[in-house]
Amino acid sequence: MQNFVRNLITEWRKLNLPFDDETFTVAVSGGADSVSLLLALQELRERKKLNSRFVVAHFNHNLRGDESDQDEQFVKSLAGRFGFELVLGKSEISIQKGNLEQNARESRYEFLTATAENLDAYAVLTAHTLNDQAETFLFNLLRGSGLDGLGGMKPVSSLEWRAESKERAGKSEIRNPKSEVQLVRPLLNWAKREDTENFCQLNEIEFRYDAMNEDLKFNRVRIRKVLLPLLKDFNPKIVETLAKTAKLLREDAEQLATVNGRTAEKEPESDKDQRPKSENKVEILLLKDLKDVFPSMRRTILRGWLKDNRGNLRGLELKHIEAIERWLFSRKSGRTVELPGGEIVLKKDGKLHFQKTKVEK
Repeated sequence: MQNFVRNLITEWRKLNLPFDDETFTVAVSGGADSVSLLLALQELRERKKLNSRFVVAHFNHNLRGDESDQDEQFVKSLAGRFGFELVLGKSEISIQKGNLEQNARESRYEFLTATAENLDAYAVLTAHTLNDQAETFLFNLLRGSGLDGLGGMKPVSSLEWRAESKERAGKSEIRNPKSEVQLVRPLLNWAKREDTENFCQLNEIEFRYDAMNEDLKFNRVRIRKVLLPLLKDFNPKIVETLAKTAKLLREDAEQLATVNGRTAEKEPESDKDQRPKSENKVEILLLKDLKDVFPSMRRTILRGWLKDNRGNLRGLELKHIEAIERWLFSRKSGRTVELPGGEIVLKKDGKLHFQKTKVEK
């Protein structure tokens, strides 16, 4: 058994993933990372180390014309060669509205979630590596993230996605905001990109390469191609160092989240009855639970509260959190802090209220 395969089964045990009688959806783009994961799963399946059903899922973003179609054909051929079931998805990604990378990610995870739920799958497996974790850490650091963002990706989490476009999601603006399906990244804690490429080469598999990974107009590409090489001059093991730092910060964030779980609560029904029905979904946060805690804990509480209400932290920056913090200690009441997307936070009667849209007076 090759080291790559041995490391995967070791991580499988550490993550306490089931070995038998489950269904897993494996996200395969055709690149070295996802192909290496599929090859390792195939070997473990052949050796009877894993006795579960693995279904390959490939999403064609249709962003690179013929090359995108060739990626799809490659994955189709690979799945057939090793006897994996295959589910294909395809969509036209908007390049005019919003962030192209984010739009592509949204569409991909909508597809993966729907596929996994249709298969009654235990989890979706993705091939994120230590490199992806290091890039995510730097990406979030540069945009001023708190502990949640700096903690990076989790090896195991609930598969969540939020549909920002009604055209893409159908009738509902938010479709299945929290799925019971798990999102598992079994390479995240140990594999580097060079490991996945080497494993493909050892197995004589010519993986696909996405030319968009060279396009410096994307922030993540500039981090990968410009910033990380510069940092490597200072620390040859910068990828491992940043990934380890993210893990430590994630553990801190999880501890804080446990401590802070008691601070947010639903507004009492008696208070709701006195307001218009259109406001009855507003979540509240008690000011007294925020003023006498350490600043880091207070920011963690605020981020968690906003994430619960918004569904994500997208578009929020440190300046928004700091604005709410400054406002907490102001004697003025009834004013609002505006957030991205027309959302607001209102201070009233010793509480913070979250509202999706500003109420016209």
